[in-house]
Amino acid sequence: MMGMRDHDVGLLLPFLLLLISVASSQSQGCPQRCDCTARLKAVSCFGKRLAALPDGIPADTRVLDLRGNRLRWVERGDLLPFPRLEKLDLSDNVISVLEPSAFSSLQNLQALSLRGNQLKLVPMGAFSGLTNLTSLDLSGNKIVILLDFTFQDLKSLKNLEVGDNDLVYISNKAFLGLVGLRELTIERCNLTSISSQSLSFLHNLVSLRLRYLSISALEDQNFRKLGNLRGLEIDHWPFLEHISPHCLQGLNLSWLSIKHTNISSVPTSALRSLAHLTSLDLSFNPIAVLESWALRDLVRLKELHLVSTKLAVVQPYALGGLRQIRLLNLSGNSLVTLEESAFQSVNTLETLRLDGNPLNCDCRLLWILQRRKTLNFDGASPVCVTPVEVQQQALNAFSDSALFDHFTCQKPKIRNRKLQQVSAREGQVVSFSCRAEGEPAPLIFWISPQRRRITTKSNGRLTVLPEGTLEIRYAQVMDSGTYICIASNAGGNDTYFATLTVSGLPLDATLMANRTYYVGDLNDTNLNDTRVFLKFTLDLKTILISTAMGCIMFLGVVLFCFILLFVWSRGRGQHKNNFSVEYSFRKVDGPAASGGQGGARKFNMKMI
Repeated sequence: MMGMRDHDVGLLLPFLLLLISVASSQSQGCPQRCDCTARLKAVSCFGKRLAALPDGIPADTRVLDLRGNRLRWVERGDLLPFPRLEKLDLSDNVISVLEPSAFSSLQNLQALSLRGNQLKLVPMGAFSGLTNLTSLDLSGNKIVILLDFTFQDLKSLKNLEVGDNDLVYISNKAFLGLVGLRELTIERCNLTSISSQSLSFLHNLVSLRLRYLSISALEDQNFRKLGNLRGLEIDHWPFLEHISPHCLQGLNLSWLSIKHTNISSVPTSALRSLAHLTSLDLSFNPIAVLESWALRDLVRLKELHLVSTKLAVVQPYALGGLRQIRLLNLSGNSLVTLEESAFQSVNTLETLRLDGNPLNCDCRLLWILQRRKTLNFDGASPVCVTPVEVQQQALNAFSDSALFDHFTCQKPKIRNRKLQQVSAREGQVVSFSCRAEGEPAPLIFWISPQRRRITTKSNGRLTVLPEGTLEIRYAQVMDSGTYICIASNAGGNDTYFATLTVSGLPLDATLMANRTYYVGDLNDTNLNDTRVFLKFTLDLKTILISTAMGCIMFLGVVLFCFILLFVWSRGRGQHKNNFSVEYSFRKVDGPAASGGQGGARKFNMKMI
């Protein structure tokens, strides 16, 4: 040894250390088919095809890895010799049975994983005694139902995974006792609803993730007792089409993610109560239009993600109310432009993602170009698709001199400005044409005499056709007045006026002309789309004539009855029209009486 060179000693040193490590492991005991780390007091028997716990595990083991074996059950007493165990991983075995109190001896256990086994039912008391357990993973099993009191002894549990099971029902008291739970994940299950009562026991829950579920609606107050919840994720709910206005009531969320669902618009009513929300992700939903003031109540929102939603239109003031917006991600959509009018203020915006949109580079995007050197595109600068001369050119690549050469707009100009003055009768259909040209194509809307805005989306008798024509169906007197056509684009506005006078119908045509029938398209075979409207109008003249006719008819009937009575009485004869009344004077005592003429008197009276 003394003659060995330093180079040889260097080669032998790792080998000697390995021998010392093995000797140390053997001195403390280690199963033959497992690997032990004495310093960490850890034993790893990963993938050894063990059918039972191996012999020789040191009693002071703190970390035991039994993943990827063939263990079929965990019986009470199997883990009794390891009271100091802090982490136990039984993932990817074939465990189908957990006996009650199977882990009761592991009072120091902090993390337990049973992921990827064959459990169909977790009996009550299976986790009794685990008062210090903070993490439990039951995902990837075949659990069908979570029974009442399943987790009642896990008062220190902070993270629970129960996803990727065959869950069809969660009992109302299944989560009773989880007073310290902060994170809960439920995913890839057969649940068709979320019970608000079962979640009501999770008073300290901070993060709730619900993924890959077959739930079709979020009902009122689903999360009503989760006052400490700060984050909610709803992901891959393909049947979700409706979000109740009150389903998020009572929550104080900081972030909300609703992705891969079938909602077609921003759930404005449901978001109204989330005044403290700072991050909202509505990506991968079929939201084609971001409507004006859709997010007006989210006054603290800093991040908004609408990725791949097929978004085609961002209306003016769509981001109205968002005074603190920092990040806006609209990548992967069908946007032709994003106008500055969509924002409450663009001064707070730091990061903008518009990549993956068919952008038309005109004056509507000039505000982005002016800030292109300070605005962060997150490594994915937007690219022009039209016009041809700047096609495939990134927005951050334009020079200052090129801005006003390409990013220009043409102010709208209304064609055929011939004055339209129309007189119509009630019930008729009236239309006013208004066509305009400009670059980009102007938006046309009308203002009624009552100062009401009429657009292509207006419902009722007054609407604007796609080419800009105002159509008034079943015209009424109150529709009379001056109508204003406004053509608007980023370059400016142009206006045009039209006048309508509607007169009432003549008396003899009132009942017929005001009886209006409207039937759906004759080619439409859907009877549910067929509508019939009936309308009757009464004026003062009609009421007076009707009253006079009624009075004349009444007097005629009375006179006829009186004549009949008279004829009948005359035809009965005279003898029937007389009657006699006989009476005698009362006898009075005294001279006057005795001197008077007494007896009976008779009178005849004729009855007419």
